[in-house]
Amino acid sequence: MTRHGSVIGLDPNRLDEYKALHRAVWPEVLFMIARCNIRNYTIFLRDIEGKPHLFSYFEYTGDDFEADMAVMAADPATQRWWDVAKPCTIPFPDRKDGEWWASAEEVFHTD
Repeated sequence: MTRHGSVIGLDPNRLDEYKALHRAVWPEVLFMIARCNIRNYTIFLRDIEGKPHLFSYFEYTGDDFEADMAVMAADPATQRWWDVAKPCTIPFPDRKDGEWWASAEEVFHTD
């Protein structure tokens, strides 16, 4: 199992919309998350210097992260979900190529 954390900004004008979307995540999207070996997926909200930011955490339990993420990215329901959720977010300008949410480095963990 590997742990993954990432961060992104959130458009303050779309905060309520983003929260509403995530109170009712589509079943097809939840199915794909599980099918692609993602567990314990959590998104946290925090204002930083008066601006909303999101932190996500999940555990990947599969054998080929890149292949599973490609399966997820090719899924039509996931693509439609991203079409409605992505406009709510503000990606960091220094994120890596190919990232929407910027990866965060794990510096400490304990069970």
